[in-house]
Amino acid sequence: MKTKLKRIWFDYFQFPKYILFHPFDGFDEFKRYEKGKLSVAIVFIALFAFFRIFSFQNLGFLINPNNPMMLNSLQEIFTVVLLLGLFTVGNWSVTTLMEGKGKFKEIVMVTGYALFPLLIIGFPSVVLSNYLTLEEMAFYNLLMYIAYILTAWMLFMGILNIHQYGLGKTIIAFLLTVVSMSVMMFFGLLFFDLIQQFIAFISSIYEELSLRY
Repeated sequence: MKTKLKRIWFDYFQFPKYILFHPFDGFDEFKRYEKGKLSVAIVFIALFAFFRIFSFQNLGFLINPNNPMMLNSLQEIFTVVLLLGLFTVGNWSVTTLMEGKGKFKEIVMVTGYALFPLLIIGFPSVVLSNYLTLEEMAFYNLLMYIAYILTAWMLFMGILNIHQYGLGKTIIAFLLTVVSMSVMMFFGLLFFDLIQQFIAFISSIYEELSLRY
């Protein structure tokens, strides 16, 4: 039992923390020695979805723009899955053309591990926001800025290392990934719009036939 707890502590805290502060060595072990685990990445992604729900309901009322009664948990989960799904698919498609060495599974894992700073800093910050005055909210904002910057740092360094790119090529890969995500969103919205129009057309025909017969 003690060994299992040590393993969980290492997988979910010590190793992600090691990657954060030693990205080159950390991601080398992540990829070469397969120390990164898909299960850990999925848990982090699930916790991020929970963090959005938790933040929606429990952020300090002085700065919370949301109405807790309007929370739609499924919508928050769908938003996380959609956003991260678009990024991983977009990055995989772009880096495949750019001769990246990373596999799709590794991109998903890097994306999940990159959420570690946001989770570690985000949850306590949301709780803290309930005890701060309006003037002290700058401290909460600072903590969240740090969390997002560290998350972006881990994601950038992860993509750089698993694809074995240089700095310039990694920046280009991220820019093209954003373009790829935009294209996928455009065609996705176009597809759903066409489906909606088709359903409306079929419904109108059915109603007209019903009135005639």
